Amino acid sequence: METNKLSVLVIGAGAVGGITAALMKKDGYDVEIVSKHPDYALLIKEKGLSVSGASGNLKVKMPAYASISEVKKKKDLILLATKATDMIEAAEEIKDILKENGSVISMQNGICVDDLATVLGMSRVIGCITGWGATMDSQGELTMTSSGDFIIGYPVKQPDDYLKSIGHVLSSVVPVKLTDNLMGHLYAKLIINSCITSLGAICGLYLGEMLAKKKVRKIFIEIIREAVLVADKMNIRLEIFGDKLDFNKYIKGNNFIAELRRHIFIMVIGFRYRKLKSSSLQSLERGKPTEVDYLNGYVVRNGEKLKIDVPVNKAIVRIIHEIEQKKRKISYDNFNDPAFDKFNK
Repeated sequence: METNKLSVLVIGAGAVGGITAALMKKDGYDVEIVSKHPDYALLIKEKGLSVSGASGNLKVKMPAYASISEVKKKKDLILLATKATDMIEAAEEIKDILKENGSVISMQNGICVDDLATVLGMSRVIGCITGWGATMDSQGELTMTSSGDFIIGYPVKQPDDYLKSIGHVLSSVVPVKLTDNLMGHLYAKLIINSCITSLGAICGLYLGEMLAKKKVRKIFIEIIREAVLVADKMNIRLEIFGDKLDFNKYIKGNNFIAELRRHIFIMVIGFRYRKLKSSSLQSLERGKPTEVDYLNGYVVRNGEKLKIDVPVNKAIVRIIHEIEQKKRKISYDNFNDPAFDKFNK
């Protein structure tokens, strides 16, 4: 396949989508982008996206649209970089502009490939784990905050030459790895997001301040325990997250030393990324829904199917929904919910 001739559409001009589109365009690919904000789409088209950080400094203009309906030419490859909450609506809209042999890459947090497949068909979906960090400083000003990689794979089949060619396209951004265990990678990242992103949304604290508190660390550990139990029953072979965190080994052992080791590991994460602000918290502050149903909610739904009790993940989903519904405020006091009483000891 001549990858340089592929027509590519990126939907979502946030930090990850914008940087991905800009670096691919810089490499000579035929890239267009959709932002649901008309003023932002106009800015990208007329002034371009400015990217800095681990990717280097560049400014790139490209065709940009305020809605998918404005895109007229069919595409070989569509990168879906929306929030999970906007994913299905976007998937419905792209059906008419995706070529018959084209593919859609799911770049969402959480496990979304099954829901996407209900709209587009499993054979057209590629899963993607984003292993690098990014932030939008302002409209059109994007920073790659940390280097890393993409991991891509099919939901139900082995990597093939076509997937290799898609990997080549994405390598304009960061190195790309192909996997035959997509669910293992997706679920591993889901566990981390279910801890860091969801707990941050509940209390409103930066990661360092949040993980300095012993009660939060205990809840963090229990989220992992419940999620690993569900993964095991689902026959998901968990991958080592970031080549460092083996979840099965992490939760192994019930003695004092094992528990101390777990807490120290979390405190190190908290210190290293102490200024990290939860993406779900940022959504709540903008009055937008979170992705909790694709994170802790995925654990809860599958736990219920398998008759596995996951009370901590269930409580987190409930509390975040209550915040979304304005029945609660974002506050550390939310950790005083009766569901977390056992972590007071």
